[in-house]
Amino acid sequence: MAVRPEQLASQLERGLAPLYIVHGDEPLLVLEAGDAIRAAARTRGIDEREVLVVTQGFKWNTLEMAAGNLSLFGSSKLIDLRIPTGKPGREGGEALQRYVKHLDPQGVITLITLPQLDWAARKAAWFVALLEAGVEVECNAPALPQLPDWLAGRLARQKQRAPRDALEFIAQHVEGNLLAAHQELQKLGLLFEPGELTLEQVQDSVLNVARYDTEKLRLALLEGDPARLTRLIEGLQGEGAAPPLVLWAMATEIRTLALLRAGQDSGQPLAALFKRERVFDREKQALIQRALPRLPLGTLRAALMHAARVDRIIKGVGDGELWNEFLQLALRLANTPRRRRA
Repeated sequence: MAVRPEQLASQLERGLAPLYIVHGDEPLLVLEAGDAIRAAARTRGIDEREVLVVTQGFKWNTLEMAAGNLSLFGSSKLIDLRIPTGKPGREGGEALQRYVKHLDPQGVITLITLPQLDWAARKAAWFVALLEAGVEVECNAPALPQLPDWLAGRLARQKQRAPRDALEFIAQHVEGNLLAAHQELQKLGLLFEPGELTLEQVQDSVLNVARYDTEKLRLALLEGDPARLTRLIEGLQGEGAAPPLVLWAMATEIRTLALLRAGQDSGQPLAALFKRERVFDREKQALIQRALPRLPLGTLRAALMHAARVDRIIKGVGDGELWNEFLQLALRLANTPRRRRA
């Protein structure tokens, strides 16, 4: 069974499952989900907890021994198994498959924490076995358009509300950093009484704590929002990001788009092209499907030539202001149909 992070509290109120699998790309949500499960176990009298961290050389029989080794003073315990790499290996995968066949909700509750998993790990037999036996909580950060609603839900927990423009202001200034967003909302809770917040109050208290990175830039290229692209390029420049890394991220994305568009123009199905170019993330596939109609092959080829010019500037054999060229390269892929109609 799969539940979203916001549904976990109600699921825990109905009773503890024998197994929870918490994974995702957002550390704040992963931490909160794990804390909620541990707190629910304590509420039900499960005070004994054994933490197992899978590192190099981990002995997998430790897991089975922990499940069978209840203390003299308790009849139940929580096993907190953490796999930081998300890769248990062959031995670990087999051990996990054996383990879930003997779950005992009356004796042992197991919490397994994993990082974000790629498509191959999701299809692995050990992970499929975990999902079939337990409750999955996937903790991924909300996409930027959904972030204001996420912030509104968090504010409601502290009995505060904010207008939409204030929520969008926070979203833009934390740029997907949920831990920073959480801290800013806590600060609003300390500074102001419960009730309605104004845009001015939010603007005065929220710091620009955006977490700029090249992965966000790659997604922004697909979204084609000129304002966000400008903000990300300026943020990367301000943080002293390495120009070769920024160029690699942009050029890789543009090259993939060019290959997909060329294949699509020749009549090949996009699903097959995604497989060929190893684009497996569904969210990214959706972004690409929306981006390709506005990006003819000529535009993408010109963008690749522009990227080559930026490469020469980085190497000191070309003329131009580097970060302005980065911005102009990004804006080549921006959503510009409205300007063309005008």
